[in-house]
Amino acid sequence: MAVMDRVRTVSQTEQPGSGGTRAKKGATGLGVLLALLATVVWSGSFVATRGMADSIPPVQAVFWRWTIATVAVAPFAARQAWRQRALIREHFGYIALATLFGVTLYNTLVHQAGLTTSASNMGMIMAASPVVMALYARIGGERLGARRTFGLALAALGVLLLVGKGSIRFDFAAGDLWMFGAAVSFATYSALLKRKPAELGGLAFLITTFVLGALMLAPAYAVSVRLQGGFHVTPSTAGMLLYVGVFSSAVAFFAWNKAVSMIGAARAGVVYYLQPVCVAGLGLLLIGETTGPAQLLCMALILGGVGLGARR
Repeated sequence: MAVMDRVRTVSQTEQPGSGGTRAKKGATGLGVLLALLATVVWSGSFVATRGMADSIPPVQAVFWRWTIATVAVAPFAARQAWRQRALIREHFGYIALATLFGVTLYNTLVHQAGLTTSASNMGMIMAASPVVMALYARIGGERLGARRTFGLALAALGVLLLVGKGSIRFDFAAGDLWMFGAAVSFATYSALLKRKPAELGGLAFLITTFVLGALMLAPAYAVSVRLQGGFHVTPSTAGMLLYVGVFSSAVAFFAWNKAVSMIGAARAGVVYYLQPVCVAGLGLLLIGETTGPAQLLCMALILGGVGLGARR
């Protein structure tokens, strides 16, 4: 995937504005759309996660999330994973590290945060993760450019004002701190995606991380059941688990991984700044939360930063 995006045969006579340039712009546009798809779907998962907080213990919710995701993606990915089993064994250390940050830690921290903070705060704080992504990219030698840097700063300011309710001040609950940990974990995962071996198929990588993530969580799941007991399966809990398992895990992670391979973690991360806007919109539609003038101004800053940061 990444090699196909990086390696292009360009003839010496090709002029600016030719088919090669249009193809590159098309790939960039598709990458931005995939990052946006993942962001919107993940925004809904914060609402679902908050809804599960009182009925499903966090570790149990995350374990079943990845079990369901594995079942959902298996018909499309199992054959590729079997064909590439030698590659998976060869790069197992890298895959395990990506799984730890992107599957096991990130989602456990998100569900833990849902116990003591709102869905809106979860979405707002997660919007801080692109700052870490950009720092990783800069450390790795990627030039962000003045326009993208300014867009990143503008969006960051919008997030800070949004969290501070119109001023740069902080009064975080314990769940907010868990979400900051989740933001760093997700940014680390996105940075690791850039190092994914090009010969390892996207679907094979995806299902391997899902299976490995569920296995990593299995001991903690057993302890949780032992100490906290299980949970009652109702239409509501089943529906939320299916959403986070199929859409927020299988669909969104595939879209995000593909987007990062096409446009890089830093640019995909800028699109991710739309998360608090999406969460606020879903909050209005699903639970009737209203948005005041100060919040609208902050969202305008976020959207403006996204628009600048998504361009070269």
